[in-house]
Amino acid sequence: MRALPLLLCAFIAGAPLFAVAQTEGYPSRPIHFVVANAAGGGEDSTARTLAAKLSIGLGQQIVIDNRAGAAGTIAAEITAKAPADGYTMMMGSVGALAVNQSINKLLGYNPQRDFAPVGLAVTQSNILVVNPAVPARSVRELIALEKAHPGKLTFGSSGSGNTGHLAGELFKSLAKVDMVHVPYKGGAAAILDLIGGRIDLVFSSAAPALPQIAAEKIRALAVTTLKRSSLLPDLPTIAESGLPGYEAINWYGIVVPIKTPPAAIQRLNAELVRALNAADVKAALFKQGLDAAPGSSQEFGALMRNEAIKWAKVVKDAGITAD
Repeated sequence: MRALPLLLCAFIAGAPLFAVAQTEGYPSRPIHFVVANAAGGGEDSTARTLAAKLSIGLGQQIVIDNRAGAAGTIAAEITAKAPADGYTMMMGSVGALAVNQSINKLLGYNPQRDFAPVGLAVTQSNILVVNPAVPARSVRELIALEKAHPGKLTFGSSGSGNTGHLAGELFKSLAKVDMVHVPYKGGAAAILDLIGGRIDLVFSSAAPALPQIAAEKIRALAVTTLKRSSLLPDLPTIAESGLPGYEAINWYGIVVPIKTPPAAIQRLNAELVRALNAADVKAALFKQGLDAAPGSSQEFGALMRNEAIKWAKVVKDAGITAD
């Protein structure tokens, strides 16, 4: 008879019996890993690099499910509606987890309402690159050029509302300059037009920019993070080059449906941190231009909230809306 009061207390305390039972021996079957990116993309390559280690640590298969499209919205909506049992998680980007809600008022999910953070996976710098014909060899010179010729310079991005676009709008706001945004269907296309002189600058991800920087077809001025990039340690940050406080980070992290049992989240976070600290995983991510960023689920939750607030202001000031 003593068991009944104990069970009742557990239920009242917010630990329903079914949730307790679900986390005992967790995980006991394969985990569904939704990726908000097509095969071969940044989120996909990160997810696959981590999945191999997570599978070993968790003792279960990690099944990758690529659900690309609508800037991560499709994958996010699928994950938000999945059972909150610890067997569905999603690899999402800053767009899906912090920006989309400000751009699309009809979004079918809300990151703060529908997801519980597991942990940040990786961060990545964007690189401010210009066509060699642009007469600026530093951020200070670029700002001076833009102020001397307002509205004349153009910056490309891989799409409206993308991190490269937002990085440019943040630059415009803090530097108090005017540039014209030119959206492309992908970062590679923007870099090709930059090389051809059809646009003047791009806040580019590393993958399409690095080979062209090495070939001297484009000129790198700075990186968008507060700390210098391990990929280009001699390249200054925008913040240290004349625009204090400037920061625009690309990041990917893992979330689960909001009511997932805390014990399952803790287990997933522990294995994620272990994987990100592994030397071979760090090396594999570095080759992709990514920096491993292990941390707690609470830290990732704070990052998601802070990024949502930051980019909401940029989106509003720039008048960015869903296409």
